[in-house]
Amino acid sequence: MAFTADRDQTLGFTTRQLHAGYNPDEDTYGSKAVPIYQSACYSLKDIDNCIDVFKFAKEGQSYSRFENPTNDVLERRIASLEGGARAVSFGSGMAAITNTILNLCRAGDNIVLVKTIYGGTTSLLTGILPQYGITGKFVSNPDDPEAFRAQIDEHTKALYVECLGNPLINVPDFEALSAVAHDAGIPLVIDNTFATPYLFRPFEHGADIVVYSATKYLCGHGTTIGGLVVEKGGFPWLNGKFPQFEAFNQKYRDWVGAEKMDREMFSQRLRQVYLCDVGANLSPVSAWLILQGIETLSLRMREHCKNAQAVAEFLEQ
Repeated sequence: MAFTADRDQTLGFTTRQLHAGYNPDEDTYGSKAVPIYQSACYSLKDIDNCIDVFKFAKEGQSYSRFENPTNDVLERRIASLEGGARAVSFGSGMAAITNTILNLCRAGDNIVLVKTIYGGTTSLLTGILPQYGITGKFVSNPDDPEAFRAQIDEHTKALYVECLGNPLINVPDFEALSAVAHDAGIPLVIDNTFATPYLFRPFEHGADIVVYSATKYLCGHGTTIGGLVVEKGGFPWLNGKFPQFEAFNQKYRDWVGAEKMDREMFSQRLRQVYLCDVGANLSPVSAWLILQGIETLSLRMREHCKNAQAVAEFLEQ
C-alpha cells in the first residue's frame, strides 16, 4: 500500500503535523524520521540535470543556499498546516519578514501597517529599509479598516498586520482588511507567530501571505531561531502593481511552468532572488529541530490556551 500521508490534505491537523511533506518510501534508506541533510552541495548527475536545476525548470538540490531536503520537508509541512501553496524557510523570523517586504517593494514603495506591532518590524520599516527607499505608513487605529484604506497610495504594496498584536494582543478585522487590500490590488500579509496554524489559519480569513518567527511556538523548545514565509497561491501579481514580478514571470515562466508560476509566483521569486542571492538560509539542523517542535504543536497550544484561561479567570475574580 503506497504511503500518501505526506500529501493528503484530507487528513486531520495532528496527523499532518507528523507526516506532511515527507514520504519515507522516497528516502534512500526508508528512514521513518526526517533525515538531516548536512550537505552544502549535491551531485548534479549530468549536464542536462544541472541546467534544469539551475534554471529552476525542475525541483532538485544543487547547493543548499538554494534548497535543502530537510528544509524542504519543513516548508511543505507548514504549507500543509496553513493550507498554502508553497513556503520558504529563512534563518530567522526577521529574515522572513525582511525578505518578504523586499520581494514586494522597490525603492519608493511603502507598506501600510499598524503601530501595535513587534518592535523589530517597526525598527525595520522606520530605521533600516527607509535608507533604501522603502518605508512604512503606520495606522493609528488598528480597529478601523478605513484608516488603512486612507493610508494606501499608488506606491503601497501590501497591508501588514499580526494575528495578535505584539504586545497589545489586539485582533484586527482580517476579512475587512483583506477587502481593503484587494480593492487596491495588493496582498494582505499576516504575521501568525503567536497563534500558529493550530489556532488560526489566516488564508481562511483573506490573507495572501503568512510570515513566522518559527523560533516561538512552532519550535516550542527555546532551542532554535528560524523563520518561514507561506504563500496562499493565486494572487494576481501581474495586475500592473508589481513590475518586478512581470519581469520575473517573463524570464522564468517557460522554465518553471505556467501553472506553477501562476500558483506560487511570490514564493518562486522569493526563493530565487532573495533566498539564493541574499542568503539568509536556515540550517538543516535548525529545520529538523523546528520539525521536532511541530510534531507536538497541537498538544502544546492546547496547554497554552488552558493556562491562559486559568490566569484570565483568576484575574477576573
